[in-house]
Amino acid sequence: MQDEGKVNSTIEIKRPLAVRALRRSNVRKKIAQYLFEISPNYSYTAEIAYHVRTTPSNVIGAIRGMEERYKEDESLLNLNIVQEKSCGNNIRLYGITNFGKEMIKSVNENE
Repeated sequence: MQDEGKVNSTIEIKRPLAVRALRRSNVRKKIAQYLFEISPNYSYTAEIAYHVRTTPSNVIGAIRGMEERYKEDESLLNLNIVQEKSCGNNIRLYGITNFGKEMIKSVNENE
């Protein structure tokens, strides 16, 4: 019970940060929207890049964070918008979380 309360309070803290991060970065927003559209399926970096019309390095930066351009604090993984699945042989698949779905709906409603 106590852990559930801790998780909920963490999500409530991240909610305004998540909205801000999605509004500030078109790439982050497009990635989250694409993963929302294909949910419950997962996708890999190159496929996400193809569908959102950007480079794989931009996708990795938006999802995991990359130096100054994509701050790790505002990464989709850090904000619990996206989750990562490792499938061996260095293959990583990405999918949207329930919190991510909620954030995409919220951002789309406010546009």
